[in-house]
Amino acid sequence: MKFALDEQQRDFAASIDAALGGADLPGASRAWSDGDLAPGRKVWEQLADLGVTALAVPEKFDGLDAHPVDLVVALERLGRWCVPGPVAESIAVAPVLLAGQADHSAALSSGELIAAVALPPDMPRAVDANAAGLVLLAGPDGVSTATAGACHRSVDPSRRLYDVTATAAPWQADIQRAYEFGALATAAQLVGAAEALLTDSVAYAKQRSQFGRIIGSYQAIKHKLADVHIAIELARPLVYGAALALAEDAGTAARDVSAAKAAAADAGLLAARSALQTHGAIGFTQEHDLSLWLLRVQALRSAWGTPEAHKRRVLAVP
Repeated sequence: MKFALDEQQRDFAASIDAALGGADLPGASRAWSDGDLAPGRKVWEQLADLGVTALAVPEKFDGLDAHPVDLVVALERLGRWCVPGPVAESIAVAPVLLAGQADHSAALSSGELIAAVALPPDMPRAVDANAAGLVLLAGPDGVSTATAGACHRSVDPSRRLYDVTATAAPWQADIQRAYEFGALATAAQLVGAAEALLTDSVAYAKQRSQFGRIIGSYQAIKHKLADVHIAIELARPLVYGAALALAEDAGTAARDVSAAKAAAADAGLLAARSALQTHGAIGFTQEHDLSLWLLRVQALRSAWGTPEAHKRRVLAVP
C-alpha cells in the first residue's frame, strides 16, 4: 500500500509553514504566557485565512468538512511552530461537540470564535479558557456551555488551565468521538514539535564545538539524532492511520488513536531529551527558544490522556 500525502496536502502544509514561519511564534508564545493575547490572536487570524479553523466544521455551517488526514496535516504544522492557544480543543474537538449548532459552528469556521473544552477525566480543566469566546464542558450527561473559574499554571506557561462550571442544560453530542479527535490532534502536534526539536538540534550540532571538534561529527551524537528521526517516522504513520480509522468509523479507531498518541508522546520525549543534550546548558535557559518546545512537549504528553493510559487502552484490545 502506498501511504503518502497528495500534492494538495503537501501544498497546504507548505502554506501553513510559510505563514507561521514569518509570524514570530516564539514572541507570540512568550506574550501569551504573560497574558498578552494580541500577537497570538493575529496568528489565529492567519490560521482562519488559511482555512485551518474551518477544517472540521461541516459544510452546511460554512466549514470545509475536511478529511481527518487533512486535519492532521494542519495540526502537525501547528505543533511544529508551537502555536499558542487551545489548538486541539478549538480546531478538532469543538466542531464535534457543536455539530448541530449553526451559529457557534459558523463562528468556529470563520475564526471569529475560539473554543476551550474540558472533558473529564482526561481533560478535567479547560486550556486557555481566558482566550476563548466559548467554554464547553463535556461529560456523561452531554455537553454544556461553561464558565471559567480558578486558573492553574501548567508545566508550559503558555497553557493556562481553568476549572470550569456548567452554566446551561446539556445537549447530546458524540463525546467519545470528540475525545478521539482531541487525542489525535494532540498526537499530531507532538509529531510536529518533535520535528522542530530535531531540526533545531541538527542545526546546532553543526555549529557547536567541543574538544576541538564540531559535535555533529561524533558518532554518539549522530546516532542519538538518528534515533529521534526514527521515532518520528514511526509515530507519523500511526497518526495518519488513526485519522483514516476515524474517517471510516473503523472498529479499531480507539486503539489506533491510542497507539498514535503513545508513539507521538514517546517521540516527543526522546526529541526533547536529545535536544537538551545536544544544546548543553543553553538549552535549560528560558531565553533560548528551545525552552518553548521543550515545555510544550511535556504539556502535550499528558493532554488528552497520558502515554500510560493510551498504552493500557491499546493492550486492552483483544
